[in-house]
Amino acid sequence: MLIRKSKFFLMAGIAALCISCSDDSASINASDSTGNDNGPVADLDSIDTPKIDVNNANGATFETKGKNHRENRDEIDESMPMYDSYKGGVPMETSDADFSDAKTPSVTDEYIPIDGEPDVDYGDDFNGRTYGLLTASEWNDLDNWSSWTDILKGEFSSKTGYWKFYPHTLVAVQVVDENGTGLANVPVELLNKDKVEFATKTDNAGYAYCWVGLFAGANDKAANAKDFSLKVNGKASKDPVKLTSKKEDSLQVNVITSDAEQADAKADVAFIVDATGSMGDEIRFLQSDLSYIIDHAASDTKVALRTAVVFYRDESDEYLTRGKDFSTDIANTQAFIAEQEAYGGDDFPEAVHSALEATLQNFSWNEAARSRIAFLILDAPPHHQDSIIESLQKSITFYAKNGIKLIPVAASGVDKDTESLLRFFELATGGTYVFLTDDSGIGYSHIEASVGDSDVEKLADLMLRLIKKYVE
Repeated sequence: MLIRKSKFFLMAGIAALCISCSDDSASINASDSTGNDNGPVADLDSIDTPKIDVNNANGATFETKGKNHRENRDEIDESMPMYDSYKGGVPMETSDADFSDAKTPSVTDEYIPIDGEPDVDYGDDFNGRTYGLLTASEWNDLDNWSSWTDILKGEFSSKTGYWKFYPHTLVAVQVVDENGTGLANVPVELLNKDKVEFATKTDNAGYAYCWVGLFAGANDKAANAKDFSLKVNGKASKDPVKLTSKKEDSLQVNVITSDAEQADAKADVAFIVDATGSMGDEIRFLQSDLSYIIDHAASDTKVALRTAVVFYRDESDEYLTRGKDFSTDIANTQAFIAEQEAYGGDDFPEAVHSALEATLQNFSWNEAARSRIAFLILDAPPHHQDSIIESLQKSITFYAKNGIKLIPVAASGVDKDTESLLRFFELATGGTYVFLTDDSGIGYSHIEASVGDSDVEKLADLMLRLIKKYVE
């Protein structure tokens, strides 16, 4: 695949990702949250990724290098527009506004589109007002189980073996208090006899999704429900386990009453962004959308939000991952974002696995929070290698165990192999699938997702809706 390379600054269009309302709190350190109870998956200490002390990291930056650090950039296509014309990336309220004193993004109640066609090069006069233009849809495979099993038997029948993810059978759980209210952040373990088959935590509505044989390969023999039991908040449940297989039309939910305490009204939201050249057709619009999203998520939700961001490229690029941990220091994070520029990506696949590792190794996720969400925004798959697939399996296992919902956002360039993997990710972590559409007229063509009828929304509205749904 020919990758168009572009040079653009990842300016303060995402600068508000740092907006935070909570103080430092307990955090998840990937090396401490493993253990031998996660089935066949080894812990992340075996992954060659530098770590920081997340327990003391308030807005710490990190960077990892690829194997073949490239110093020269002769391959950059300089015909692509320069994105330093953002003038600081601040979405202004009027076209003749003075950018010289712009410090923080302004918040508006309505979208202000740019004048003219989205693909026009505005040069130095471009004011960065591009939020509210990208369009997208959402499809939740857990809410459409019958449709998911149909696609597993059909279009995605070869994808499970290709990626070595087998989301065929699960145990859906809802943990509630004595009044029937869902309890968030409660540890749930699915035991296969005496061995932990899958571990996770409940979401803000009390739901948890435990998978049977997620990485074990295809097995025509149906799992025997009598072999399984559940442990909720460290206590064994005596109720028989109801399995949901690919023969079922809908999920069978195991409702368990617990005396666990309700989680803190806090939430962590991270953004994992592909920063290679092929994202150049949509990145400026995406940046402005993220600024709008975080502004409104911080003010509209009833929980204390923290945000973090990581950019990733590929092995041959200047850096592999570069990120900013969860922070309450807005100015510090803004400065970090303003210093970034993105291009590169010599081939179609990118270092997706390294980005997932970085979010576990280098982010101080609040383990006491009600919700933890990560949006994975990308247009290309990881490299298809056994070691990388193993890394993906490990990372997804830790995402699930620590109750981090992974929500992929598929941009132009995503093919069916990539779509299938992204949907495996969201299923395994209790997330949902988001995909950009051609309705905006922005960027290259987007494939038609293998989903049922879904509404087309403004991407910013959609992502903001999901944040509210999963954190309130």
